[in-house]
Amino acid sequence: MEQKRKIGNSELYIRPFVLGGNVFGWTADKKESFRILDAYIDAGFDFIDTANVYSNWVPGNKGGESETIIGEWIKKTGKRDEILIATKVGAAMSDGKKSLKKDYIMKEAEASLKRLNTDYIDLYFVHYDDTSTPVEETLGAFAKLIEQGKVGYTGASNMSPERIKESLESGRKNDLPAYVCLEPAYNLYDRQAYERDYEPLIEQYGLGVISYYSLASGFLTGKYKTKTDLADKQRGGKVEEYLNGRGERIIKALNEVAAMYNATPAQIALAWIKERPSVTAPIASVSKHGQLDILKSVDIHLSKEAMNMLNNASSY
Repeated sequence: MEQKRKIGNSELYIRPFVLGGNVFGWTADKKESFRILDAYIDAGFDFIDTANVYSNWVPGNKGGESETIIGEWIKKTGKRDEILIATKVGAAMSDGKKSLKKDYIMKEAEASLKRLNTDYIDLYFVHYDDTSTPVEETLGAFAKLIEQGKVGYTGASNMSPERIKESLESGRKNDLPAYVCLEPAYNLYDRQAYERDYEPLIEQYGLGVISYYSLASGFLTGKYKTKTDLADKQRGGKVEEYLNGRGERIIKALNEVAAMYNATPAQIALAWIKERPSVTAPIASVSKHGQLDILKSVDIHLSKEAMNMLNNASSY
């Protein structure tokens, strides 16, 4: 299996595939979530990404369901030391509250720790920015959590390049924690914003990157070819955006490269992200443990020719 990769300026090392926990308590119930987690760890992988808000969009859920399932799995298996956990703060919870103020972050961190059945979070992300809160206050909360041993490192997701830069510079100036990792939306279709706005920052500050929407809500698996295919699908609305000429070119190239490597389009789509120089690892989630064949992506090393085929098909 491919060597572990270091996340930015941290001391965290991971296999180049991160398991997304957004489906736990949504399209994967507790029993299936446990099977997914068991299979993922048994295959030699080590990093789970979740958030306090997952999955409050499901009728009857309040948020925290994903963390709770992961915490129950940890309690059952005793495998906390075998995994790294990332969770997040800053998305609107079921009561509509969201903030990056110090008191709010401290309270939400405690709630996440309790649900996760752990006394520390390896990587704690800002999920969505709160521009009404000065970056120094947010970083001050993270500093306190790190000092208490409750958080190892911090990162940012869904934050403008300007605010990320401000946070990094403020951290340097005020001796506050620096973000070590970004979690941006990035895949073969959604390239422009990341490559134009974030890659320069990543190179300048030596940040790690774990990308979400790595399979474009399932579009890059190649199973959605027309709007009819989206009927009754949980993520149909998002996938519909990809059903156009450029999307067709990308799927055609994915199928051609997949045939070259005796692989699936999803495995190739993830391998393409993994091969991008600025990316540490893609995040992807599965609703059934049998779908974890995508883990084979880590052992696919795309040739220059294959990368060029995919880059050209997905050019913007």
